[in-house]
Amino acid sequence: MYKLFYTAAFLISFPTLFLAQMDTLYVYGPGGPFAPINESAQIFGKKHQLSVKVVAGPEDHWIAQAKQNADLIYGGAEYMLTSFAMKHPDLVDPTTRQELYKRGAAILVKPGNPKNIRSLKDLTKNGIAVLDVNGAGQLGLWEDLAGKQNAIEGIQKNIKNSFANTALGIAAWKADPTYDAWINYESWHYLLQDFTQVVKIPKFKNVYRGTPIALTTISRQRTMAVQFIDFMRSTEGHSIFKKWGWE
Repeated sequence: MYKLFYTAAFLISFPTLFLAQMDTLYVYGPGGPFAPINESAQIFGKKHQLSVKVVAGPEDHWIAQAKQNADLIYGGAEYMLTSFAMKHPDLVDPTTRQELYKRGAAILVKPGNPKNIRSLKDLTKNGIAVLDVNGAGQLGLWEDLAGKQNAIEGIQKNIKNSFANTALGIAAWKADPTYDAWINYESWHYLLQDFTQVVKIPKFKNVYRGTPIALTTISRQRTMAVQFIDFMRSTEGHSIFKKWGWE
């Protein structure tokens, strides 16, 4: 599944001759929100007889192509799209930026929860190995959560390794059975169901991140790009995001 969500570009399937005559809407962003955005793209594309290609993963995997044909850029958190726009100031159209839906954090543990982790405070106990992604949409996530429960020092001492992005975190989680917990978004469990179990964090203690999206300045499909955002923000679109762990 790791390879599915990080190395592939996804193109809606239509008959070859028909596809050749159609325009294509190009959407780029990190891997986290890929699943609901890609499912939305498939449904929207069929409704409008439009090819929608969603490319997801670490930015360096797709930025060169995005500078050539991107219609939409999305982020895994508000700060991610802001950072992207600061890094590429001539690519994102800030006047078109909109928020989709928020997603909350959770503790991901190994299937069966062998260390019997039930709460964030359990991550401060001796013998717990925590995986940290110090980048992508998870930057500062564990510290924001731990700060609410006076657990920053306790969790920090148990962080075994930190990784720059979720792709690297997933690879480490799968390869190293000694990791016990990963403070991540609950939505990632739906993509890693064979490798994780969810320990939920109560709403009043939880931290949430948004899912922003914006048109690019180079978009050749501005009307359809706006309509695609409108679809994702509709009741039908919202139901897709909720299925994948968003609120």
